[in-house]
Amino acid sequence: MGDSVDVFAAVMEPFRWIVSVVMAGFHDWLGAAGMPPGDGWTWTLSIVGLVLVIRAVLIPVFLAQVRAQRRMRLLQPELQELQERFKGRTDPVSRQAMAQEQMALYKKHGTNPFSACLPLLIQAPFFLALFQVLSGLSGASPRGEGIGALDHGQVVQFASAGIFGAPLSASLLHGGGDPAAVAVLAVAMILVMITCQFLTQKLVASRTLAGQDTDSPLMRQQRILLYLLPLIFGVGGIFFPIGVLVYWTVSNLWTLAQQFLVSRRP
Repeated sequence: MGDSVDVFAAVMEPFRWIVSVVMAGFHDWLGAAGMPPGDGWTWTLSIVGLVLVIRAVLIPVFLAQVRAQRRMRLLQPELQELQERFKGRTDPVSRQAMAQEQMALYKKHGTNPFSACLPLLIQAPFFLALFQVLSGLSGASPRGEGIGALDHGQVVQFASAGIFGAPLSASLLHGGGDPAAVAVLAVAMILVMITCQFLTQKLVASRTLAGQDTDSPLMRQQRILLYLLPLIFGVGGIFFPIGVLVYWTVSNLWTLAQQFLVSRRP
């Protein structure tokens, strides 16, 4: 168990450094621009800056995702033909054969119905790194330690920083600061995250799966994703520090805006 924890920590260390370097850079820049270094909004905007950097780096991934969605649309006639051939055949053998032929079509056209999840998966290590940074503030501050590229002074500032009366390191489950302020802010951001995730999945499905049989395996998978991802964010949100919720709220707003712009294109 100890070895696996050490391996995970070693894997995450570069991501913690990247997260802390970007945040420290934005924090210093905002401080030079006149914002108080210890103010919660300075650190909040540093987290927003982290989102912008990561999402900007992911733009090529998003463009590849858009191309995959376009190929999915072009694939629809063949998928509908396949569904028509297997219509009414609900035995396990037929279902398996249909699923295999669908996967063969996806491979042939170089697309995947789950391509929309790729940016989310790529962001996961950075999200975990931010979670670890925020979770480590309370321990590092009294020990006189820094975290990654954040020196001890910045750790002390970050640990005491908050917005709307809620510390950025506090969470709905583990508390910290004013419980009412933390609860209101956390719930508000969780609701925004859930809404953004739901609307994004709806836009993706409407763009890539138009004309699909509502009882097809692919549509069932998309319906699961439509409700599963918001549920994961909703449940996970009670564990996340406010700072992590800021990250995911801004990131989900970015994703929704991107997908909305793409959905308006022919």
